[in-house]
Amino acid sequence: MTLKVVVHEDATGGYWAEVPALPGCATQGQSIPELMERVKEAVEGWLQVEQADLPEGQIYEIAV
Repeated sequence: MTLKVVVHEDATGGYWAEVPALPGCATQGQSIPELMERVKEAVEGWLQVEQADLPEGQIYEIAV
């Protein structure tokens, strides 16, 4: 899966990022490499929560 990440500089130092395709998915870090690692973790967490909210039935995954 490929997602766009919007990176912002924090006024107090470091960076914060949001993933527009995943509402509420955001994180922060002191460096870009640290931020990107945390973005991956945030996306994984967001997807796990969303999957927990799925109704019962057959679940299929697709790659886009």
